[in-house]
Amino acid sequence: MKRIIEPDRARKSVTLLDNIPYSIVKDKNGADKELHLSLMMQHGNVESRLANGLKPDGSEGGEKKPVIIWVPGGGYRGSDKNLMVPEMLFLANAGFAVASIYCRGSHEAVFPAQIIDVKTAVRFIRANAKKYNLDAEKIGVMGRSSGGHLAALAGMNCSSYDTAEWGEYSSRVQAVCDWFGPVDVPKLLEAEKIRVATIPDYRWKSVEDTHPGAFIGGDVSTMTERSKEASPPYLINDQVCPMLIMHGDKDRHVPMAVSGEFYEKLVDAGFEHQTEYYIVKNGNHGSDEFFQPVVQDIVTDFFFRYLK
Repeated sequence: MKRIIEPDRARKSVTLLDNIPYSIVKDKNGADKELHLSLMMQHGNVESRLANGLKPDGSEGGEKKPVIIWVPGGGYRGSDKNLMVPEMLFLANAGFAVASIYCRGSHEAVFPAQIIDVKTAVRFIRANAKKYNLDAEKIGVMGRSSGGHLAALAGMNCSSYDTAEWGEYSSRVQAVCDWFGPVDVPKLLEAEKIRVATIPDYRWKSVEDTHPGAFIGGDVSTMTERSKEASPPYLINDQVCPMLIMHGDKDRHVPMAVSGEFYEKLVDAGFEHQTEYYIVKNGNHGSDEFFQPVVQDIVTDFFFRYLK
């Protein structure tokens, strides 16, 4: 069988630039440790350009791409930055650059290390926007579970937790999508304290072992109060960026009420006009319901409005 087809060029091809170092931090032994991100974006026929001696990083020109930083979940324990990148392809197909970052797990450093890493990644993107043909004025953050929490925390646009690394650039972000983030750490810590004390065969034997406990670290007696500094509902201010919150009504790990109450606090603070809250019917914690076209369309539309 021989046929001629005419596909046209409605969709641009997408490539992944991996293991781009964005920060140097100290590990627990005081040694330098590089943190990396990957950058997924439409590049066109990148292999052909490489063969002709051109750079594949977008520096050859074209329209600057707004950026969405993807923060993986994993209970603050650290997660492969590229594990969920295939599910973010819809954003790259829509014309966004997706920067997926590795930020330190709680076994490497306790709070505020994780939000320091996210904010450093934002500044790195701005510092290197010209190199990768990115729009430095339009940066969003999106994450799931603990990554959703860190995304929401970045969206508070507080001046705290900025470091000197890429310090001449702003860590302010323009839009955030929080997927079922455990944003109210004090509430979740108190719930874990009860479980540890009352459930004999509970998976964790101490509060320090739990996800929020390992994340906050330090003295257990002050942990709940200190965790407010890591919790967006307690940090709402007049710099909060537009926010999309999505949570499944069957979530077995982070109660849906955590997102619902966060949304209500944003509304009470006067941000109803820029805050959207979607309850995902039958959605569990990161279950397949979140990766359907109807959800992708909502996320894409949200970022289009605030980043494009």
